[in-house]
Amino acid sequence: MITVTFNCSDDLICGFQISGHSGYSEDGSDIVCAAVSSAAYMAANTITEILHIDADVTENDGFMRLNLSKDEAVLSSDILNGLRLHLTALSEQFSDYIKLKISEV
Repeated sequence: MITVTFNCSDDLICGFQISGHSGYSEDGSDIVCAAVSSAAYMAANTITEILHIDADVTENDGFMRLNLSKDEAVLSSDILNGLRLHLTALSEQFSDYIKLKISEV
């Protein structure tokens, strides 16, 4: 199962962590993993390469974490809210494969 945790402070998303594999299908043809990965990379790349924010991004097989300061989170809020909206819809469609959490920090 993929677990997605959004780190929030005062109703502002300050980062996210995604870990695990969905198990929906075998590697290379898992549309759930592909959808989540694509959305996460698009958000992270938009924040770092388009907005030029030096975000703390960590990635490894089946794992991605992005952390922002509060000021950086304000600048990135539309992107992170869009990511949350997209992953929420995916978690509703594939509830056996994606778990979504909100963590107040």
